[in-house]
Amino acid sequence: MANPLKQLAGDTAIYGLSTILARIINFLFVPFYTRLLTTESYGVVTEFMAYIAVLQVILVLGLETGCFRFANKEGTDPDAVYSNALVAVFGVSGAFLAAMIAFAGPIAGALGYAGYENCIVYVGGILFLDSITAILFAKLRQERKALKFAVLKTVKILTETASNLVLFFWFPAYCLKVAGELGKEVSCLTSGDVWMLNLVSATPDFSYVIFAILVSCVVCALLFLPAFLRFTYTFDGKLLRRMLAYSLPLMVAGLPGVANDFLDRYLFRYFDTGADNWRSSLGIYQAAVKLSVIMSLFIQMFRFAAEPFFFQRARDKDMKVLYAKVMEYFVAFCGLIFLGVILYIDVISLILGRDFRVGIGIVPVMLLSYMLLGMLFNVSMWYKLSGKTGYAIYITLAGLAVTAAANIIFMPSYSYWASAFGHLASYAVMLAVCTALGRRYYPIPYKWGRIFCFFVLMGIVYGAALLLDRSFFGSVQISEGGPWGLLATKLLLHTVLIIFYAASSWVLLRRR
Repeated sequence: MANPLKQLAGDTAIYGLSTILARIINFLFVPFYTRLLTTESYGVVTEFMAYIAVLQVILVLGLETGCFRFANKEGTDPDAVYSNALVAVFGVSGAFLAAMIAFAGPIAGALGYAGYENCIVYVGGILFLDSITAILFAKLRQERKALKFAVLKTVKILTETASNLVLFFWFPAYCLKVAGELGKEVSCLTSGDVWMLNLVSATPDFSYVIFAILVSCVVCALLFLPAFLRFTYTFDGKLLRRMLAYSLPLMVAGLPGVANDFLDRYLFRYFDTGADNWRSSLGIYQAAVKLSVIMSLFIQMFRFAAEPFFFQRARDKDMKVLYAKVMEYFVAFCGLIFLGVILYIDVISLILGRDFRVGIGIVPVMLLSYMLLGMLFNVSMWYKLSGKTGYAIYITLAGLAVTAAANIIFMPSYSYWASAFGHLASYAVMLAVCTALGRRYYPIPYKWGRIFCFFVLMGIVYGAALLLDRSFFGSVQISEGGPWGLLATKLLLHTVLIIFYAASSWVLLRRR
């Protein structure tokens, strides 16, 4: 068992190189976004990102996982599998892009962003390019070309970073210089004065972030162009129907799954306590969620490596025991991340602009939510491996119902707190339902008692930290400029508690 676990850990680390870099850079831009953009403008960015996340699930048609399933089947040509997947995704996403271009004006007006029709087209372009490259990235994962995967992802990330830097730190100054030379106000400049005004505004706003993503998607697609052209595109209707029969339920299931992450972003528009300024509340909420990025980062890294790993090991004699052991290591490491963020939150919170720090209290709730989501991914392998993907729809619809109810009922009174606890409740319900069904149809010998011990251990350490803080450090906060000597002592004690958790977890993991 040691070698498969080492293989999984090694692939996770390589995939993580690009994933970590993406999240770190994205995280490093949070201080700029929360200082250069208003809470309202950052809320608009969040809303557009929510649309992109949900629509991408639809446009990929669940074929990422479907390709893994059919490319690993005996007697099936992997190139034919990916060729048919590309044909299907290209057709669907191409039609979507055409519709976004044709109806950009009405869509922008309906959303309340008249004058920003370009952003609607940018979203269509992002989704078209990302959907196609998603299949090509899946092929790299299937072939275990983790390093190439990481390099291409890294180039995409660096391109987005460079675009953001140019837009936020060079372009406004350039527009100001041109306006001075022409004796105009910046707001009076036209595209004839500065050609880039055809694409973005002269002053920083949400369009900068969306345009930077589009530029990175174009560069990534160009890097994949040789591989895209090398395919021998043959349409096999029978194979594609089989792939879609397997993949579409995953897409439908993934849709409410993504909605569990992003439905609250849509509902702010209608149910937030400060409905007149809902974009500001949404911006504050999203900034606080960003502080939970380390947990979601690890889950994404793990998923990239674990999904093909689980399929490749599906025929092994002791594979169910292996899957159960993977869950224990996963939960233990997630607990370490949870405590690492929470016990150093005084330092981490300084990343946000002052206007955004009011939402810090939801960070522990979001970390736990993401942890349950990761556990759900592990447990959900039963229906992917057994081919009973239809059950995924019912599981995720149950979670979506909880998310919707929590936000609609409580958001008018509790704003983003309702969103945070809605996530926690939703993922808990989905995990419970998925586990119950898995025990019936594809039992895996998870040691739930031991897994529960990790949560108990997390609670003990977190409780001890709170008790120490209240007894010896009062309300001292770095963000409030407290005495640095006292703060250093506080963080040192927190570090000792984290080491205690790590050592205790290792003892638990080594027990048979």
